[in-house]
Amino acid sequence: MQACPANPHQELPAVALPPAAQAQTQARALPASAMTLFSFTAAMLVAASSSATTPLYHLYQQSMHLTPFWITVVFAIYVASLLAALLTVGSLSDYVGRRPVILAALLLNAVAMLLFAEARDVGQLILARTIQGLCVGTGTTALGAAILDTNRARGPLLNSVTAFLGMTAGSLGAAGLISLAPDPLHLIYEILFALTALMIALLWIMPESSSRKMGALASLRPHVSVPRQSQAILLKLTPANVACWALGGLYLSLMPTVVATAMHVASPWIGGVVVSILMLTAAIVVAACRNWPARRLVLTGTGTLSLGVAVSMVGIAQQQVAALLIGTLIAGTGFGATFSGTLRALLPTAEPHQRAGLLSAFYLQSYLAFALPALAAGLSVPLIGLTAVAYLYGAVIILLAIISMFASLWSGR
Repeated sequence: MQACPANPHQELPAVALPPAAQAQTQARALPASAMTLFSFTAAMLVAASSSATTPLYHLYQQSMHLTPFWITVVFAIYVASLLAALLTVGSLSDYVGRRPVILAALLLNAVAMLLFAEARDVGQLILARTIQGLCVGTGTTALGAAILDTNRARGPLLNSVTAFLGMTAGSLGAAGLISLAPDPLHLIYEILFALTALMIALLWIMPESSSRKMGALASLRPHVSVPRQSQAILLKLTPANVACWALGGLYLSLMPTVVATAMHVASPWIGGVVVSILMLTAAIVVAACRNWPARRLVLTGTGTLSLGVAVSMVGIAQQQVAALLIGTLIAGTGFGATFSGTLRALLPTAEPHQRAGLLSAFYLQSYLAFALPALAAGLSVPLIGLTAVAYLYGAVIILLAIISMFASLWSGR
């Protein structure tokens, strides 16, 4: 079997559909670009739904009397269910097609939105987050693989920005509704439920982009599927990937609480804006630097990530919101460049039938880095305090980024 070219600018091979799938696609009479647009939009919606909860944590703390520990538990439960989905159904769309798996993910998202809207205590909040994690873990790889199937040239770029744009829209939109609209704990989820229902209806007319094959049941056994030709590059990129996703975990779990508690900023709008700046900057950098080679992206990303986190920590220490925002802007630049560099180097190494499996393994590593440091931080807050936890968390991210930067320099030599 011939491996895919490592050059990110070279097109990936097309997926050959069997006659039955071709007939079904022709019957739908929509071009492949329609599925690209649908998958891109749906991936953004799933990401937005997952981040919309972050600006609401302060309200949940007040209404449910939650400590920072319980906030991180809610976040960790979400990621645990997401990882469970990645380990079991992460590559399912390679066997049964993209559309059935995407439908399941959208249905799970609709259920999660209903549960969030009716949540009255931490147990119900955990249940809603659990269903949402299953949605993200199920939908991320299927939607990402569908984008790659239908747009071979721009697929890696689109996959790089969907999560960032979606999380920006979710956190910023939720923060805006908190400040401007009545009853945000219900309205936010009602809007997201309506958008999810619309996407479910549109999925019916979308063409299938992948053929079916035997082995669907066997693929449900928990496993990590990294193609042999992809293993070495994934190992080299691990420190950089862990650093940028650990940063995302800090911002999406504890940063609104840090802003409200350690920096004494009462407005939930600021917490949402901080998260949005990180994600939006990352998305802009991914698009602006799309023609950069992978090594240059990783080198630039890890350097700016280290600097941005350091500036953010100074802002927290001095209780200066402006410094925190500037540091977040710099860190977001590093986040986007690092994430884009890892995907640009990794994705082209997979064969068409290995795409969802490789994406599943990549996101498994990413979300472990997303959740475990955040959970450890939540457990440490009662022992050393929230501010000290933020400093320690930032120091670990800086260390990992510097290690990756020097490793990339050494590898280049």
